Amino acid sequence: MPKKKNIHIVPKDGGWEVKREGSKSPVSKHRTQAAADKKARPMARRDRVELVTHGRDGKIRDKDSFGNDPNPPKDKKH
Repeated sequence: MPKKKNIHIVPKDGGWEVKREGSKSPVSKHRTQAAADKKARPMARRDRVELVTHGRDGKIRDKDSFGNDPNPPKDKKH
C-alpha cells in the first residue's frame, strides 16, 4: 500500500489552499487560514498523516502529527 502524503495549508493569491505533499493542484481553496484548517484537519486525522501549516511568508508555522509519530512532541499544545 502506498504511503499517504502529508497535508499542507499554504498561502496562495491572498487566500489559502489545502494541498497534498507533492501535488500541483490543491484539494481545496479558502478565503481564510481557519477555513483551510477546518477542511484539512479531519483529512489528516483520517489519513493518519502530518498537517503542516505555513504562514503568509510561506515558512512553516506549525505541524500536527496524526500518525504514528516515533518522536512525539513534549509540549502540551493540544
